[in-house]
Amino acid sequence: MKLFKIIFLAFVGLCLMLVIFLWAMGGFNKVVDASIHQDYLAEVRYYLQESRENPNNNLYFGDLHIHTSYSSDAYLMGVRTLPEDAYKFAKGEVIEHGAGYKIQISRPLDFAAVTDHAEYLGMMRLSEPPLPLETQSLKSILESKDKLNITLDYLKITLRIANHYFESFVIDEQASQTAWEKIIEIAETYYEPNTFTTFIAYEWSSQPDGNNLHRNVIYRGNAQQVPKRPFSALDSIDPEDLLRTLEEQNNKGMRVLAIPHNPNLSNGKMYGKQDFYGKPMSENYGRLRAELEPLNEILQVKGSSETHPILSNLDEFANFEIFESNMSAFGEVAPPKGSYARDALRTGMEMFHEEGFNPYKFGVIGSSDGHNSSSPVEENKFHGKLPLMDGAASLRMNTALLLPDDQNRATRWGSGGLAAIWATQNTREALFDAMLKKETYATSGTRIQLRFFAAAAFSNLEVNNLSSDANTTLAYAQGVPMGSDLTLSENQKSENISPEFLVWAKKDVDGANLDRIQIIKMWVDETGESHEQVFNVVASDQRTLDEKGNFEPVGSTVDIAQASYGNTIGESYLQALWRDPDFNATHQAAYYARVLEIPTPRWSTYDARTLGIAAIEPVSIQERAISSSIWYEP
Repeated sequence: MKLFKIIFLAFVGLCLMLVIFLWAMGGFNKVVDASIHQDYLAEVRYYLQESRENPNNNLYFGDLHIHTSYSSDAYLMGVRTLPEDAYKFAKGEVIEHGAGYKIQISRPLDFAAVTDHAEYLGMMRLSEPPLPLETQSLKSILESKDKLNITLDYLKITLRIANHYFESFVIDEQASQTAWEKIIEIAETYYEPNTFTTFIAYEWSSQPDGNNLHRNVIYRGNAQQVPKRPFSALDSIDPEDLLRTLEEQNNKGMRVLAIPHNPNLSNGKMYGKQDFYGKPMSENYGRLRAELEPLNEILQVKGSSETHPILSNLDEFANFEIFESNMSAFGEVAPPKGSYARDALRTGMEMFHEEGFNPYKFGVIGSSDGHNSSSPVEENKFHGKLPLMDGAASLRMNTALLLPDDQNRATRWGSGGLAAIWATQNTREALFDAMLKKETYATSGTRIQLRFFAAAAFSNLEVNNLSSDANTTLAYAQGVPMGSDLTLSENQKSENISPEFLVWAKKDVDGANLDRIQIIKMWVDETGESHEQVFNVVASDQRTLDEKGNFEPVGSTVDIAQASYGNTIGESYLQALWRDPDFNATHQAAYYARVLEIPTPRWSTYDARTLGIAAIEPVSIQERAISSSIWYEP
């Protein structure tokens, strides 16, 4: 035994000497690309810091919009997984998809929330007579390759959902109560402060005439700090009633916020100047929206809600994952006014100018709306939102269905999004409080790191590396981060000197290089009319602005046939200090940052390769991160 120990220690010593020798001679750098090596070290440092409290905030990625089989639409569509599966998936474990195969996220998330629909919560499991996917599994249906029967089952279920099938149910309060208690129990079980955070949550799903008014309701506290049952659209379909109920809960110590999502499908109802009944919005309702809805979800499976090409016709990147069909049986398309976040930010400033209050002073996040107890946010591993609708490539690409291509909604869906939160530590309290402060941003599923600050002026910065810890300390001390209000001195306003904006972005370590950083400005003039402008601030590959303020396109390395790309263009890090060249100190304004990656294959291009068919447009997308705004008040 002693001789074995001596041999073992000698072997370890030789290995260490070899490592030191290779390191000194640069042997590792010959094997590993230097930029990849640096990105790996940065990622290691990033994950190491997550376990400690940081006054300058750590960055956490998560999904605040996940459904399980307790949601009636999910169960109808073949989902059988439970809340515990959602948290297992978010932590990087393997779970089973509703179509019978294994799914796993490439990298664990930092936080997650199960947000099952409060309406008919948990009741679908008790339905009689048996549903199509209760008598035969989706896997066996798909393996039959019988297009007629697959289409018939698809239509049976999708039309039931669209035609208010659930409204025929006899409400089973005990089933809903049991499901809610289980959601709470599982959230408590899987909560690991400073490692993985769960939130007790649900979705309120008002959908009058197919117009989406949904909110995810997120609680800060534990099982003793949430209501006995969720407030659902069966209690009221009016968002004001929901917010009044949440305000009462807040006053009782149940800290809570609501996150609207899919305003793109609201037919202008989400961001109007009126209330639910078409009357002018009251100041009290505006206050409720501002206080209880600090964030809006603007990137998810059912499309982007940042802006629309009709609303922002000078924004060359506005046409990103646009999905306009509402949730009615026929999927009517409505004018985009009142249905997109940038338009809402402008509307809020107009209302402040006219009425003295702003209901739409919100920050932004992304999330997935995945209904498989999962976050289907990876283009190359996309597994869909609802199994029978899009749980296989043949369903998503319409090769297994006898439907006209333009009638398959799933083909036009995106792959979801993620919520990014800058918080002192990974706990419910710290993350929730950061959401209230709106130091958050949305991504389309990528994990770009993004910081955005503003100040009257920054001083003593290390200008060669704006992302340094020292610069972050100075930025917080001298200015404000995304989600905040900025004030200027009377002298600076009188001289009409623009504030200074500090912005930097780092690529997703496992993702594509960066194309550019933009700053979007919205403002209200003396008449109360709002405007917007997109400023190209910095681009990769030493591209410079032309006389119109545009960068030349970054190009594309996407190989459509192989569904691949090369990171041979773009850069891993971009930064800028920027001032508004058109600043007017008398105009109320808001600014947010948008970061674009180089083009990469869309999920549908990966599916086309899998099926051996031609890819559909768009064959590539530019994944992105979109920050919360910084507001300037004269």
